[in-house]
Amino acid sequence: MTYEAKNYDRLIGMEGFSEALLRNHFTLYQGYVANTNKVHEAIEVLANEGKQGTPEFAELTRRFGWEWNGMRLHELYFDNLGNAAGPSDGLKLVLARDFGSFDSFKQRFLAVGAMRGIGWTILYQDGASGRLFISWVNEHDVGHLAGSKPLLVMDCFEHAFMLDYGLKRAAYLDAFWRNLNFKVVEERLG
Repeated sequence: MTYEAKNYDRLIGMEGFSEALLRNHFTLYQGYVANTNKVHEAIEVLANEGKQGTPEFAELTRRFGWEWNGMRLHELYFDNLGNAAGPSDGLKLVLARDFGSFDSFKQRFLAVGAMRGIGWTILYQDGASGRLFISWVNEHDVGHLAGSKPLLVMDCFEHAFMLDYGLKRAAYLDAFWRNLNFKVVEERLG
């Protein structure tokens, strides 16, 4: 199967994100899609040649997680942006159940996003209990909560904001929050 990059041109013109920043980000995402395909194909070739026990097979298999998650996390990120829509009363109730209030959730989510370092801020839903958690994921392929579904994804790598905001991450967080489409977040809720 070959994966194709989605078109996110609908985000061009979004308040707080320059066209240059978005186009650079789209290009980075397209690279993850292309590399997911290349790594998958190389793994299949090695497997079909009976070379599953080789260091090349092992390293490509490890690399696949990086490329795959880079692709999927960017899709989740772009999908929950644009066409800003506030949370429904039902979503606010679910967030309040696990965070005390919608405002407490917002404060915590943005506080995680403001932490020093590169990575992702992700609101997850535990598949077993239904509880919601906010987690920091350092690298695409490290730190995901097993059995949990990403509901809200924020890219906190420098490429997501440096061109427009330099070191002012707080301004990026504000722009991200203003452009959130909570309808998408609620649709992901199980």
